[in-house]
Amino acid sequence: MRRPQLDIQLKTPEQIQKMRGAGLVVAAALAAMRDAVAPGVSTADLDAIAEKVIRDAGAIPSFKGYHGFPASICASVNEQVVHGIPRPEQVLAEGDLISLDCGAILEGWHGDAAITVGVGETDPALLKMAEVAEDAMWAGIAAAARGAANGRGRLTDISFNVEKAVRKAGRYGIVDGYGGHGIGTEMHQDPHVLNHGKPGKGVKLVPGLCLAIEPMITLGSPRTVELSDGWTVITRDRSMAAHVEHTMCLLEDGVWVTTAADGGRARLGDLVTAKQN
Repeated sequence: MRRPQLDIQLKTPEQIQKMRGAGLVVAAALAAMRDAVAPGVSTADLDAIAEKVIRDAGAIPSFKGYHGFPASICASVNEQVVHGIPRPEQVLAEGDLISLDCGAILEGWHGDAAITVGVGETDPALLKMAEVAEDAMWAGIAAAARGAANGRGRLTDISFNVEKAVRKAGRYGIVDGYGGHGIGTEMHQDPHVLNHGKPGKGVKLVPGLCLAIEPMITLGSPRTVELSDGWTVITRDRSMAAHVEHTMCLLEDGVWVTTAADGGRARLGDLVTAKQN
């Protein structure tokens, strides 16, 4: 059976510059929400903060109305992995762990990123899990940059390096069925980016390819179920979960993490494109 042909949208440097604008809006919204996370704050409060930052920047929340999604962010608490719907009655408590996923459209181009943060005094094991997910994400982005630079990189090199970083850090579940994706004039484009797998397979990593890299890991089983709201995904064994994400674009001279305030320089060093501003 023939595999379906992927529709890969490669971007010009000028188009990636526009994606940077959307990425900075997302970065600002996530920073504002991070500062606001505290016991007693509702996930609806965080949604309102993000929407104001996005609209004040002249951008549009890309999540709101997407296939009927009712909010500007996904707010996933504790055993919720992804796609949690913000609600006024969902009030954060001391020790919770929350993943905040946010997207924005500016001048027709998308940015998409996510963070996981603790609420007040949080179990160090939960913060460590969030750190492991973030380290794995950066390992995947670095692999993409190296693969594009040497001309031999393939999509699953990202997947392999994400998985390797998680496995090296401890016994965490890597959520299957969900992962990263292409991004550009739509929020979700080809290709799908798994968070596990063997290297050297899939599309070639070339300049102009823009991807959202997003590991999702758990303290227990990687198996998930979707709740009756049609959106919220939770761990089947109710173990805690973490989700992080950045949008990255490959250029001739490196990688540009468009949703990172510094473009990714602090984590990637010389792999970051010298042409960014």
